[in-house]
Amino acid sequence: MTAPTHAHAETRLNQPGTYDFLVPSLPQASAARQAINELYLADEEALVLALLKAAELDGPAAERVRKSAESLVLRVRERKEEQDALEAFMQEYDLSSEEGVVLMCLAEALLRIPDDDTAERLIADKLSNADWESHLGRSSSIFVNASTWGLMLTGRMVRLGRGTQRNISGTLGRIISRSGEPVVRTAIRQAMRIMGFQYVMGRDIEEALERADKKKNRIYRYSYDMLGEAAMTWPDAERYFESYRAGIEVIGAHDSSEDIFAAASISVKLSALHPRFEFAQRERVIADLTPRLLRLAMMARERNMALTVDAEEADRLLLNLDIFARVLRNPGLRGWNGLGIAVQTYQKMAGGVFDALAELAAETGHRIPVRLVKGAYWDSEIKHAQVEGHPGYPVFTRKANTDVSFIACARSVLARRQAFYPQFATHNAHTIAVIAELAGDRLDYEFQRLHGMGEDLYGEVMKTKGYNSACRVYAPVGSHEDLLPYLVRRLLENGANTSFVNRIVDVDLPVSQVAEDPLEKVRRTRPVSHPAIPAPVDIYGEARRNSRGVLLACELELGRLAEALQPFAEEQWQARPLLAAGGKGGKGEAQAVDNPARLSAPAGSVVNATAEQVDQAIADAAAFADEWDRTPAHERAAALERAADAFEEHMPELMALSIREAGKTINDAIAEVREAVDFLRYYALQARRHFAAPMELPGPTGERNTLSLHGRGVFACISPWNFPLAIFTGQVAAALAAGNTVLAKPAEQTPLIAAKAVALLHAAGVPA
Repeated sequence: MTAPTHAHAETRLNQPGTYDFLVPSLPQASAARQAINELYLADEEALVLALLKAAELDGPAAERVRKSAESLVLRVRERKEEQDALEAFMQEYDLSSEEGVVLMCLAEALLRIPDDDTAERLIADKLSNADWESHLGRSSSIFVNASTWGLMLTGRMVRLGRGTQRNISGTLGRIISRSGEPVVRTAIRQAMRIMGFQYVMGRDIEEALERADKKKNRIYRYSYDMLGEAAMTWPDAERYFESYRAGIEVIGAHDSSEDIFAAASISVKLSALHPRFEFAQRERVIADLTPRLLRLAMMARERNMALTVDAEEADRLLLNLDIFARVLRNPGLRGWNGLGIAVQTYQKMAGGVFDALAELAAETGHRIPVRLVKGAYWDSEIKHAQVEGHPGYPVFTRKANTDVSFIACARSVLARRQAFYPQFATHNAHTIAVIAELAGDRLDYEFQRLHGMGEDLYGEVMKTKGYNSACRVYAPVGSHEDLLPYLVRRLLENGANTSFVNRIVDVDLPVSQVAEDPLEKVRRTRPVSHPAIPAPVDIYGEARRNSRGVLLACELELGRLAEALQPFAEEQWQARPLLAAGGKGGKGEAQAVDNPARLSAPAGSVVNATAEQVDQAIADAAAFADEWDRTPAHERAAALERAADAFEEHMPELMALSIREAGKTINDAIAEVREAVDFLRYYALQARRHFAAPMELPGPTGERNTLSLHGRGVFACISPWNFPLAIFTGQVAAALAAGNTVLAKPAEQTPLIAAKAVALLHAAGVPA
């Protein structure tokens, strides 16, 4: 397939008179879709309190769950001597230790460095800081100890055969004596290959199917995931599409079942099939991806296997749902219940998503397989919200809150028997026990686990009376080159000390603590949200506020933004030279300021300063320089902070100026205003830190030496057209904070936004 053309995707960004292009062309939003948008950044405490009520069990049921969960934990611990090599390795070198982090950093770096000498120098530089020796003897697993020795001894390659395991020290010494070259690079790569074998079912689908056919694996159902991250280019997308297509063909020929819910399945990541899978490109993505996903779904139907649309980040959720719904409505899939979707319950929107999916199931007559997972992108979701200055987080900030959400969603899904075939992906004994309690005697659901994780736990579940015996393994397939991003997510999820997989085998933790009811934990924990994770606006603590952004993937936020921009759709701004004491200069003819993206619709007009006015401005600034320098630093800083608040208050107008005068996109216009706000607050902070009071210097007894910083006089700030607000404001703010007077000259292409910025600075208390 070739990359599609996009005549339909022409931007309406600079059409005069309207900003309605911001609001996607959706049908009338249902109550469920409205709820999804409202839940996007819902207050965590209020939402968790509601989820507690939805997840609550009565006293006898809660007691049965507690006993079942604790029994599972005890039986898994009894099998600890059967723990496989990597699980022991992971437990010893968990990601909360310095050594575990070093190992991951080295492994990632090595995958990116083709030059052996450079790789060896990097390893030598980093490995010396890791205290591998402290791990010796700490683990009861021989594999962990042998791996530790190999790493500690600067990478002697150690492969342990059965005989070697009985005399590790002697064998190790012989290997060292005949090996003189440093092979840390090989050792680390081998560690990655071992991890790859643990977490990846096979390098290709044939190898994965062969491995699934082994006797010990036949008790499981399988969902195969062709490893791949979001496509960056169309060739990437074509390669991933071909991988999915080939996977469906091979799996369908190998493994078929009359029961679609018991059949093998494949997981598809939509962002791997389109290089612009983002909400801002909604119309284009829907037009391109709907037929691609439909083609894969039709192939799966022909082979009576299932296809699951994988879950991704929160800002892709609505787009995922839109494409899923369009494909499910296709008449060619009528009567086939193999198209499923994964939902991450750490997202606050999860409850609304299941309501929307239930409506879709009723509309189409399908029974939708829904995979409930707790979530795999938590760390990046938190960081993304902070970086973008969002009003809040799309995910819960405490793990226990996510556990409560999972239980509440599980109850909701189980109650909608006609709409859903439930698939519960969890490695948590308490969650498994809750599901079994809620499901009762029902058999029309399944558990799921990740390949390489939770095998001991489900080994007990599947042979214990009272549990549904069906369990599906989520089995990644791909080369080691594709492994890293997936593996890092798994290690972050599984390697942290709070991971259930880690805790269940830690005999130092009481069973009651490992199998603790998350509802009880949430009830006694205050605050409900995590105090160590501040709101995005507060990430800099008391030093300064973070600039406020706009959540463009939320339709409610988009609607509000469009409404706020609308008054400026046809505004004609004027700019004239601003002189001392509020005077305005410029007697020349006004010149049009063009919109570079639409020359027929100018943004306004400007009267440029004359040479005489420039001379007068310099003289006025010089005359006032001493007075401004004597103004206390905290007053200068306060004026800049008030200006920052004013910039945020006037963000829609400043964005409109950026769009119409500088040709910025919506994203860039938001970033432009945010950077200007951050400059103002940052330089206000520097003024308080460095200019507030003289600094005492050391000196001889009886002598007092101080250092105080002062302005230099008049600064000329000349800004470029490509950052007409951010760089303009940053230069001016730095000079003002340091006690200098300023002559600000914008680029000739963008005087209007500069004039607005200066007006806001003056209104905030910066003298004219």
